[in-house]
Amino acid sequence: MIQADTLAPFPPERRPALAGVAGDTTWAWRALGRADLPWLVALYATTRAQELQPVPWPETVKQQFLAQQFVAQHQHYLGQYPQAHYLAIDVDGQTVGRVYLDECGEDDLLVDISLLPAWRGRGLGTALIRRLQQAAAMRGRGLRLHVQVHNPAARRLYERLGFVAGGDSGQQTHVAMRWSGLS
Repeated sequence: MIQADTLAPFPPERRPALAGVAGDTTWAWRALGRADLPWLVALYATTRAQELQPVPWPETVKQQFLAQQFVAQHQHYLGQYPQAHYLAIDVDGQTVGRVYLDECGEDDLLVDISLLPAWRGRGLGTALIRRLQQAAAMRGRGLRLHVQVHNPAARRLYERLGFVAGGDSGQQTHVAMRWSGLS
């Protein structure tokens, strides 16, 4: 298992622009901290479960692999987006997902959004993204993201929300998409 104290910490909590968007939600956000790391490893594992299902490794080896992959992703995100907001999404006191948002560029960047399997397909992701779009629009900005080439369901969601793919993806693993705020 991962020793949380050996990983780089999340940046200090700051107020994201999303905090300034009015309206009722069924969810709340909060800044992530070290205590969230074990839970985040488990969330990450759910995002890779289908991909690893056919791999003939023992379950313990899969879990070790996923923990290592989480550490690599965690270090990458913190290194590439040191000023980003790293947020947990809570519903009725239960943490059900994460949203990583970088507001430092010309547009806001949705670095990552992940929900527990029981919360996928229930409208929560749509509500979160719409709130991020509102926050960006209030500041005259667009919203960018990258979607995995092999995740057509997520791409359909983003297109339904007004995101447009930017150019040919070729052999890349992700497609860049942008919402301009004018849709």
